[in-house]
Amino acid sequence: MLSKPLITAITPARLILMLIVFTFFLLFISHFLGSSSSAPASLRRPSSTAVSLPPPPDPHPFSDLISAFKFWDSHVGCPRFVDEHAGETSGVNATRSLQVGGGCGEEFLGKQKHVSVLVKGWTWIPDNLDNLYSCRCGMTCLWTKSPVLADKPDALLFESSTPPIRRRSGDPLRVYMDLEAGRKKSGREDLFISYHAKDDVQATYAGSLFHNGRNYHVSPYKNNDTLVYWSSSRCLPQRNDLATGLLKLLPYHSFGKCLNNVGGLDMALSFYPECANDASIHPKWWDHLHCAMSHYKFVLAIENTWTESYVTEKLFYALDSGSVPIYFGAPNVMDFVPPHSIIDGNKFGSLEELANYVKSLANDPIAYAEYHAWRRCGVLGNYWKTRSASLDTLPCRLCEAISWKGGRNAKAS
Repeated sequence: MLSKPLITAITPARLILMLIVFTFFLLFISHFLGSSSSAPASLRRPSSTAVSLPPPPDPHPFSDLISAFKFWDSHVGCPRFVDEHAGETSGVNATRSLQVGGGCGEEFLGKQKHVSVLVKGWTWIPDNLDNLYSCRCGMTCLWTKSPVLADKPDALLFESSTPPIRRRSGDPLRVYMDLEAGRKKSGREDLFISYHAKDDVQATYAGSLFHNGRNYHVSPYKNNDTLVYWSSSRCLPQRNDLATGLLKLLPYHSFGKCLNNVGGLDMALSFYPECANDASIHPKWWDHLHCAMSHYKFVLAIENTWTESYVTEKLFYALDSGSVPIYFGAPNVMDFVPPHSIIDGNKFGSLEELANYVKSLANDPIAYAEYHAWRRCGVLGNYWKTRSASLDTLPCRLCEAISWKGGRNAKAS
């Protein structure tokens, strides 16, 4: 005899009924769970009052700098930049790094009202610095290389040669200048000029009087395919190794002897003919330096020596050209430049990290334009002190120091 099945056969009608019941059960459970996980109505923000912020723009390559500025204006703007950086003008470190002239007190007014400086021997200071200057507090200053114009100078300036061993009463004061990284006094000077604030007179490299024939045209368009400009003809091992390590990670043009990849020296005019001032004159490489730099989003600036306050024209040329410097050098460089104006390569953990940052910046017009905001918003930070202590103002500042000492009337040392 066959055994009776333990499970009764399920008819089609019964199967349909079971599916309907199961569906209603799932709907009930999902509604219950959904209601219990929702926030109470009193804590939920109605959609009509929700604050809607525009999404950040997707990073994309750009070449028109003016458009990037407009883009930055609409998303950030000067008021916020000023609020963030306007107070960066009087830090303790910056005070130590830069000299700032004093006022016109009675003691100053009692000194010499006219001072003449005779520049002796060869010097890289340009001839166009020679002039008669109207200085602070009504003082005048004659700076010249001509012994005819300064027949009885108050001071003699030496750079390539050392001053006389002795100075007798009635002789001009002896001034010695050394702007190189390892600055050293001659031991024979009455006044010492260097790039460092702790010396008698400071002279930063931020001047603009050099090479009057230079083309300072700034291109409004930036190269998207080649991001970095570099030019160096002193292939110092440490600097060259650093440049090699970084530039292999970024597209670049090198116009000097070191890592040249543009087909030879002085090729900038072949790339950018608008940088030629006068077609009838064969320009030197520095005549179109600023103009060529201005076509690149970034300029690599590596000092020969990394030491405190030694910030040279390599950095200031890049700033003047309207590019963003990638800087390796003085550890206190931020005391000398405008807020948010340079990329300090020493702040990155590796060259790869730095290269990735540069690439992302090159593709983000808002982030890139913020590196130029200091120019457009009038936020100089300590940069005004850097310019005030530059070679451009050296004649008056040196004449003031000579006046304080009494010039030719100073006691013999």
